[in-house]
Amino acid sequence: QVQLVESGGGLVQAGGSLRLSCAASESITDIDDMGWYRQSPGKGRELIAVIPSRHSTNYIIKDRFTVSRDSSKNTVYLQINNLKPADTAVYYCYAKLLMLFRAPEEYWGQGIQVTVSS
Repeated sequence: QVQLVESGGGLVQAGGSLRLSCAASESITDIDDMGWYRQSPGKGRELIAVIPSRHSTNYIIKDRFTVSRDSSKNTVYLQINNLKPADTAVYYCYAKLLMLFRAPEEYWGQGIQVTVSS
């Protein structure tokens, strides 16, 4: 079982930046995919970005979002720049372990609220 604990959420003003952290209970070098999803009120869970452990870099940039992995701290980060009210959501950390001869194991953090005021 992999435990994922998010931190860094809260209330921020539009135009600002925020960094969420997700600490894993075990070495993330043993975790194949790690990343972030979010769920806005009344909507389904939406993928932001996932980084495979064998990715060429330890970060991925998607528009205003940067997901990065720090193996030395067993932590994955989500940096959001130029926040917009539409970014208001619960953000979830995600991890997937690929297993030999059976289905992958997937884990989720408990979710952390980010609220962006205009």
